[in-house]
Parts: sequence; C-alpha cells; structure tokens
Amino acid sequence: MKNINDLIAILDLEQLSENTFKGISKTIGSPNVFGGQVAAQALNAAYRTVEEHRFVHSLHSYFLRAGNLLKPILFEVENLRDGRSFSTRRVTALQDDKAIFIMAASFQIVEDGHDYQKEIITDIAQPEDLLSWTEMVDKYEDILPKPMLSYLSIDRPVAFKPTQILNPFEQKDLPAEENVWFKLKGTIPSDISLPLKHQLLAYISDYPILNAVLKPHGSKAHYGNTQMASLDHSMWFYRDFDFDDWMLFTAEAPNTFGARGFSRGNIFSRDGKLIASVAQEGLIRPKR
Repeated sequence: MKNINDLIAILDLEQLSENTFKGISKTIGSPNVFGGQVAAQALNAAYRTVEEHRFVHSLHSYFLRAGNLLKPILFEVENLRDGRSFSTRRVTALQDDKAIFIMAASFQIVEDGHDYQKEIITDIAQPEDLLSWTEMVDKYEDILPKPMLSYLSIDRPVAFKPTQILNPFEQKDLPAEENVWFKLKGTIPSDISLPLKHQLLAYISDYPILNAVLKPHGSKAHYGNTQMASLDHSMWFYRDFDFDDWMLFTAEAPNTFGARGFSRGNIFSRDGKLIASVAQEGLIRPKR
C-alpha cells in the first residue's frame, strides 16, 4: 500500500450478509496480519450496522491469534443494543472458523456538553524539521541493520516522523515515551466521512503505541532480540478533524512487567485539538 486510496480499498469490506463481511490483508513488513488493519476493518463492519449519524466514541479489543496474510478474514457483527443515544456492537474476526480478534464498540449520537482537553506539547520539533522513515532509509541505508532496513523500506500509506531518532548501535535506556508526527500519503478525498476518518485513525494508532514500552530497556532489549505483539487495543474518539496536515501521537509507557508492557497515548491535530486517546498492552518477551 502506497497511499490513502490503497488503505481505503482494504477497509471497504465485502458484505456477505446483513451482519457478515469479508476483508483481505496487506503486509506492513511483519509476517502476520497487522493489528491496526484488523481493528480498522472490524470498525468498518460495525459502522455498517448502525444508524447514520451515530459515531464511535470508544472501542475495546483483544488480539487472540496471529492472522494469516494469505487468507481472507470474516467479520461477524452482533447487535448488542440500540438505545436512544447509544448503540453497541460486538465484532468477531475469524480465519479458518477460529476467532483471531474481538472488538466491542460503542456509538453515540452527536450531543452538546462540557468541553475540556489536555493541551498539546509545544516544546517539540515540528515535522518540517524531522526525517520520515523513508528519508531515514535514504540517508542511513549503508549503516542500518538489515532487519530494520527491510522493515522501514516497506511501502506504507502513512508517513511517520519521530521526534527522536535512535541510534541502533547505541544501546542505552531511555525515558518510556514516544512522540511521532504522522500524515497519510496521497490526496485526501474531499468527501471523506467521519466514520472513515475513525477507521483510518484506528489503523494508524497501532503503529507507534508500543515503541515507548521498549525504550527504558534499550540497553538490553531491541527489535532484533525481542518478541513484541499487540495483546489488546482501546481507543476513545473525541472531536472531528482533518487529515490534511500532520498529526501528533504522544505516548508513554508507565509499566513493563511479566513479559508485558502497557502504553497509553493521545492523538492531536496540528493546531492542538485533542482527537483521540489510545491504550494498549503488548507482549515484550526475549526471543527464544
């Protein structure tokens, strides 16, 4: 996938029945289906069973099994409740008749209420002054470890610009935090809907969330010797937004223990609007 149009295409599931949908997968460089893809596709399936003008405000999900990139994924949606203001759906993603992922998502009508938000970080490098993953490959191709070079070189529909470039040969413990700018590649459709924005954001949110977990263990753990995988994923959606400019993902990891790491973060628009919050626990285990 090279741009937003490629990503939208895999999120647009084939409808098999009223509550059953089918999707395909695209690699992001890992051997299994990308968790953000399954989450975004499950949200697409759920959205297609709720009334128009009800928008997701939260989702909570578990990754149960590794997904096979070569096989289609079936998404079965269960209507748990339709109330006056809220609707709740449960989505199960299956391959070979086995659940690989489950999600519960809650949708709400638009309502007025109190308004407060956490402020965006201001003392941070701006995207124009930073290198994207692709630009890092171009600049450091001769010295990057082969596994890292291979992963960073994969075509993606999203550009990422971390505010801190880590030296892969300098193994040291760092603060358990991650700040990264991101932007979808290609031209954003002028008629993009809020439900589609939510699905795209769900896809993107699984990329940087666990990076903060590894940083405090940098003196002994890195992607080459550590098995990492998403175990669960939760999101809370707040305000409408546009994908036309860079957005900021800020994350911190308050805990690693028992071969698991927990990370939580916020997603801001360039002008400082808090768009969503994300939380995830992931596997962080020495490779055996």
